[in-house]
Amino acid sequence: MQPSLHDTGLGSMGLGMAINLQKHLSTSNPPGSLHFTNRTISRGGPLLEIGSVSCASASEVVLKSDITFISLSDDAAVESVITGICGLGSSKLKGKIIVDTTTIHPDTSFSVSQKLEEVGVQFVAAPASGASPLARSGELLFIVSGPDTATSTVAPFLKSVMGRDAKFLGEDIRKAGLMKTTGNFLTAAFMEVIAEAHVFAEKTGLGSNVLEALIEADYPGKPFTMSKRLTSGSYMPAAGERPMSDVTLAIKDISHGISCAEASGTSLPIAELAVAHLKESKAFVDKSDRIRALDSSSMYGILRVKAGLEFGNQAVKERDG
Repeated sequence: MQPSLHDTGLGSMGLGMAINLQKHLSTSNPPGSLHFTNRTISRGGPLLEIGSVSCASASEVVLKSDITFISLSDDAAVESVITGICGLGSSKLKGKIIVDTTTIHPDTSFSVSQKLEEVGVQFVAAPASGASPLARSGELLFIVSGPDTATSTVAPFLKSVMGRDAKFLGEDIRKAGLMKTTGNFLTAAFMEVIAEAHVFAEKTGLGSNVLEALIEADYPGKPFTMSKRLTSGSYMPAAGERPMSDVTLAIKDISHGISCAEASGTSLPIAELAVAHLKESKAFVDKSDRIRALDSSSMYGILRVKAGLEFGNQAVKERDG
């Protein structure tokens, strides 16, 4: 089967995954070409350069492919694309597989899977965990649920082409989204705590450099990487630059977890706090610099402001002049 990617936006995540798919197809026997589409076709330039084929619409991509990967921004975008695809009818779609790497609400995954099932398409929920650098390097983690026949077919592309690993959670389509939003909650909680600790270190005179040395020594790995996103200024990218993980998408992802918690009769207070701080950060920067995108770690900026510091730390000041 020849996989293809549909992406309305070809953002940092989707483009990275698509490039890795095309590189894999180029080394296949016989070599193949990835078919893709995008609202702004020019975003697909890097794909065209390595042998991919541009299509005019998502429907055209699906018709040319047995497996279609989609990487979109949110639930509404996924629902819109799937509705359009379903309009092609079962005679043209039966037997195809669609893999959604977007982080969407578990209920949305169930809804679109039902629509696709009616026209003979198998749907796999496979939200990608990791920021854009991991998409480019092919080291994402995929959380997967869906029909066993479909997940086994797409597994080689998820585990050894676009990702470092994939966790398979069975046929309940909701489970992938539920696990992914749990991971988003953990990431947000870690980032909230590390951001608060850095503000504390700066205000008390301990110093962020001393705190970061402690984190590196006692909490290596992801906590240290998160700390570097703050101290390097990555939480507030330079004007015109894309963040590692967009704040708007982070708010959406964490909010899905809050919604799932409420529906099950519990709550995620730390997630609610993190979302509130991210929204405050976005609103604060939008007042003066509406074109600047913020990272999902940007709660650090508003925590600094609340403590009487400037939103941008020393690294941001030195970089932006």
